[in-house]
Amino acid sequence: MELEKSVIDRINSLQDLPSLPHILVKLMEACSDESGSLGDIATILSHDPSLCSKVLRLVNSAYYGLGSRVEGIDQAVAYLGTSAVKNIAVCSAVYQAFNSRKGDKAFNLKVFWWHSLKCALLARIFAKEVAYGSPDEAFVAGLLHDIGKLVLWVNFSEKYTALIKKYVNRPEMLTAAESQLGATHSQIGAWLLDRWKFQSFVADSALYHHEPLERVAHALPLVQIVYTADKLAGQTVEGREDGLRVAEKLHGFSQQQVIGFLARSDEELEEVARSFGIEFEAPRESGEDLSDNDRETQENLVHEVRDSSLLLGTLRNLVAAQEEKDILKVLQEGLKILFDVSQILFFLYDEEKETLVGKEVEGHATSSRISDLIVPIGLEKSLLVSCLSGEKTLDSFSLGQSSDLAITDTQIIRFLRTDGMLCLPLAVRAEYVGVIVLGLDHSQFSHLGNHFKLLEMFSSEAALALRVEQLREGQLKRIQSERAGASFAVARKVVHEVNNPLGIMNNYLKNLGIKIKDQGMELDELGIINEEIDRIANIIGGLTAISDKQSRKWAPVDINALINDLIKLTAESLMQKKKVALQVDLDPALPKLMSEKDSLKQILINLMKNASEAMTKGGNLYLKTLHRGRTLEGHQNRGFVEVTVGDDGPGIPAEMKKRIFEPFVSSKGAGHSGLGLSIVLNLINALNGSIVCQSEEGKGTRFVIEFPVGPSKAAI
Repeated sequence: MELEKSVIDRINSLQDLPSLPHILVKLMEACSDESGSLGDIATILSHDPSLCSKVLRLVNSAYYGLGSRVEGIDQAVAYLGTSAVKNIAVCSAVYQAFNSRKGDKAFNLKVFWWHSLKCALLARIFAKEVAYGSPDEAFVAGLLHDIGKLVLWVNFSEKYTALIKKYVNRPEMLTAAESQLGATHSQIGAWLLDRWKFQSFVADSALYHHEPLERVAHALPLVQIVYTADKLAGQTVEGREDGLRVAEKLHGFSQQQVIGFLARSDEELEEVARSFGIEFEAPRESGEDLSDNDRETQENLVHEVRDSSLLLGTLRNLVAAQEEKDILKVLQEGLKILFDVSQILFFLYDEEKETLVGKEVEGHATSSRISDLIVPIGLEKSLLVSCLSGEKTLDSFSLGQSSDLAITDTQIIRFLRTDGMLCLPLAVRAEYVGVIVLGLDHSQFSHLGNHFKLLEMFSSEAALALRVEQLREGQLKRIQSERAGASFAVARKVVHEVNNPLGIMNNYLKNLGIKIKDQGMELDELGIINEEIDRIANIIGGLTAISDKQSRKWAPVDINALINDLIKLTAESLMQKKKVALQVDLDPALPKLMSEKDSLKQILINLMKNASEAMTKGGNLYLKTLHRGRTLEGHQNRGFVEVTVGDDGPGIPAEMKKRIFEPFVSSKGAGHSGLGLSIVLNLINALNGSIVCQSEEGKGTRFVIEFPVGPSKAAI
């Protein structure tokens, strides 16, 4: 549908066609000049304070979501690029050209700009989803696709207003009726965008956005993107339903995906309008004239459908989540979207310790302290405990006085910095899973009062997802334990076979030492050989002692002194030969551990050896100790000792990280048994400690070990 000469002549005959300001013409020429620089563009912008302000306001808006604020126009231009800067300038100029005129009931300018902005934001979202090369181009094409309507309204105010009134509910017939005025708004818009030297695809998106779907299906991507966005940004329910079908036909988007895109565009609309300085107004729904009761019913139905759709999306994400941390993240995002709650805590039930323990969620602002929140299941007056034991939703707002709350509950509310909290039980068939805590102010709590049914559905599905993950993790641990048992049976056989020649060598060296001493010769080198043989024997012996707590010699151990001894012992073999530098940070106030020295030595040597071997080209090996005062259940408030062994190596692949403590699993390739970390884990468990691996590909690995301070249960 190319523009015929007769149509162009009719458009040229119009009296009031917008022209671009002089500074904008210069700016567009600079943007199109391949030899020009970003500095030239910034200089042009600096001569127009209003336009300069709009560019800075937009680049710092949530629309772009920068981590830090952009203060200078040079930096803004460098970040946005020439295309985005040109688009901002043109859109601002177009809005200013028509903003001086007042709309009317039939042609509401504010509603026009609502539709245009909505279409622009949807076009940008679609462009990103289908990997279109220039989302900013899609944005401006969506924003200006209806610009021809403004031209018709300005030039034929009465006639065009009459047509709008006549075809208010039949937009497809309105477009055909526009021909009576000499040209359609699609034709005028395309001509104007060509005149302003926009890329031809942008003009095409205006020209073809009312074509039949069968024709648009064979168009290039930008036309299809704007076509779909225009349908979904329609002012009627029928139009939006048509948009859903178009989105599926042209792009393969599901209804659920499109609902999500619409929600995103709604969130961005106000921010973008403010950045451009555009006033808009959402169109009134056709059901406006309904009675109050009917309108309320309709609104409730709409909200229910929306909430159900969003809940379905959350449930699908829950099914896809593979680990506890992923499930918690999905739940957190679902609660934010469904209920507009940002202060969320998860407490999971620890059956062994009979406590509710706060769980960290990735991306949570205060996640580093959440693990400090521990609530004993026997705590009286606690809402969390009552909520879980009674399997019912409870809140602090219903209590008359704060004294009716346990101090722990009060502390949690203070931690959340809210007026109160709402507790949702997580239980499956009377089996405790945990509690979700929502931090709320009074207005939020009042609003949520209408959504308790949905909240209960949400918590029920959350409990099921977490319980399934717990069962899966338990099964994996049982399998791991069985595999470990088999490996240690093999280890015992190996130990038996190796101990014999080691014993013979040790006795021979003792006899040789006596002979050398009788001849007055030095024994230093022979002593070193003896020490190494003893160390090998201890390591091998430890293979069979991993599960044998009764054979261990528990005694106070100075971890710092032990680490210093190991550094001397391994300085040449692990450090110098491999070009590894030591970074040591030992806590001078570290208390002694009631533990087993040989096991601790084996744990540290294994981890140091792994770290050294990981850095094939050299690097830093980190050794750190720290005394933490946090109370651990059953350890008399003495806290725990934290030992960190880290490296600057390549890190552990994500898929292998989940299995590194399993026997026969190694990331080092051939020549490595994969038993080292399995042995380490069993030794640490036997010493009542715990170990966590922190690793990211390309950024190294950290193993953090914690041992309780004070007499060990195994030693008593």
